[in-house]
Amino acid sequence: MKRRVFLCTGIGAAFVALTVSKAKAATPSAMTIYKDPNCGCCNLWAKSMEAEGFKVERVDTDDLPGIKKRFGVPAGVEGCHTATVEGYFLDGHVPLEAVRKLLAEKPVVAGLAVPGMPAGSLGMGNDPSASYDVLAVAKGPDRKVSVYYEVRPAG
Repeated sequence: MKRRVFLCTGIGAAFVALTVSKAKAATPSAMTIYKDPNCGCCNLWAKSMEAEGFKVERVDTDDLPGIKKRFGVPAGVEGCHTATVEGYFLDGHVPLEAVRKLLAEKPVVAGLAVPGMPAGSLGMGNDPSASYDVLAVAKGPDRKVSVYYEVRPAG
């Protein structure tokens, strides 16, 4: 009898663990996007994140430089808008693939950035022939920057 109780308890515990794990994975990540109120490409980028399943809050602001400073985005890598998700910042037109990779790998970085507004990037036409780098910004006072993800033409 004890063996049967032990087996049933083990199976029940495994079921609970799998259910909790799936529920956690199914919970969409909350993302806050700080953007210029008149920027259309920021809204297109936000819509793409929503379509991917993120729970997006848009915050219109006239003080994007202050927001970027608050989250530690280095001046040399600034993009169009700044978002936060799961403790990271996303600055500029960071592609969905790079966001997925970041959240799956959880590297020790402050965030990702796509400097400027590259033609063909997500929100800027989403062109399969686009070519640009997604930069990782290290935590700490030096904010060292390195290439985290490369967007290159398909083919």
